[in-house]
Amino acid sequence: MNFDTIAAISTAYGTAGISVIRISGDDSIKAFNQIFRGKDLTKVKSHTIHYGHIMNADGTDLDEVMVAVMKAPKTFTAEDVVEVSTHGGILITSKVLERILSLGIRLAEPGEFSERAYLNGRIDLVEAESIMDLIHAKSEQAMKIANLGIQKETSKLIRNLRSKLLTIIAQIEVNIDYPEYDDAIVMSKEIIKPKTEDLLLEIDELLKESNKNQMIREGVKTVIIGKPNVGKSSLLNALIDEDKAIVTDVEGTTRDTIEAYVNISGVTLNLIDTAGIRETSDVVEKIGVNRSMKALNEAELVLLVLDQSKILTKEDKELLELTNHKKRIIIANKSDLPNMLQMEDAVLISTLTKAGLKSLEKAILKLLSLEDIEHRDFNYLSNTRHIAKVNEAKQALENVLKSIELDMPVDVYAIDLTTAWRLLGDILGENYQDDLLDELFSKFCLGK
Repeated sequence: MNFDTIAAISTAYGTAGISVIRISGDDSIKAFNQIFRGKDLTKVKSHTIHYGHIMNADGTDLDEVMVAVMKAPKTFTAEDVVEVSTHGGILITSKVLERILSLGIRLAEPGEFSERAYLNGRIDLVEAESIMDLIHAKSEQAMKIANLGIQKETSKLIRNLRSKLLTIIAQIEVNIDYPEYDDAIVMSKEIIKPKTEDLLLEIDELLKESNKNQMIREGVKTVIIGKPNVGKSSLLNALIDEDKAIVTDVEGTTRDTIEAYVNISGVTLNLIDTAGIRETSDVVEKIGVNRSMKALNEAELVLLVLDQSKILTKEDKELLELTNHKKRIIIANKSDLPNMLQMEDAVLISTLTKAGLKSLEKAILKLLSLEDIEHRDFNYLSNTRHIAKVNEAKQALENVLKSIELDMPVDVYAIDLTTAWRLLGDILGENYQDDLLDELFSKFCLGK
């Protein structure tokens, strides 16, 4: 990677009280000092703020600014950093950035400051990814998860597992390389098997809780389905407390999927209101039905809405069968009318009177095993990449148990144990590849 001096706007691009432009690199202080009228920034103490003006090329004032000077290594990137607080207009911010770039400083790529922090050993990959999780957090709970990552608590979980693996691997290697050591513990399969089983139990618990964290972090893909005119759009509007979906008594009013978000006790539901699923000859409605089926297949949670004032129809029964394998809640709408369904496992609601919505929210949290969210320990994984790597490490440890069952030599176990150790290291970025880093950091904000 080219560690030349870089700069970018770090605040949202728009009209505001101030905008902040970040500069990082060996030449950041010296270069910026050339256009700064005020104190000589090359002689000031680290982590100090200074008032002055940025000058145009002709020596006239461009903007009145406050400048923070932070010297390596105690900075975010572990490089010399200058942060310029300008007036927050779109034009003036752009002009100040242009003036900075005229000094031979390069415009930073998205996420390049965070990438440098990682490459310079300031943070690991978990911390880097947690920074963006904090920025994009949609709930207080998601914010707590991100902060644990930034504070290295999440990384400690992985380092603890790697440490236990490394102890086993090292003892096996001692047995193989130095068999003459009488005081070395002979790592037989009788010792390795229970240690591996204990690690697998620990990983299973980690994955179970991490999958819950992932739902909190990313939200739950939730599809609202049902036959036409049962109240799907009314339910969407009731949950978000907004008239987003058009509601009429005409069947087939919703022709396409409608998306919205709702936060239920810290869990974000990515709601999709679908067109009524039924056989139809209408070309436009058929497209909507196909999209509804696609949304259903991709959903993590299904809210199946039935009209409890009518007996089950053929279409209702087909939808019950179609969603039987999914994580679902059956909702009996129109509870203000006589109950003709009599389904014990259905949650009774009325989108007209808003009755039963709290019961529905409790049912959703219970189904997702998140009813204890207010008191839950959030120090688990939540990132899809991290969870995938742990699953791969789990597979490697299961291969160890298979090798033991086949009575294979001890040195064969070490191969899979080492694979598990390396895969967990990938989470932290212990073994990185340039293309992986490019992919990860390209998703970051410009200026972060």
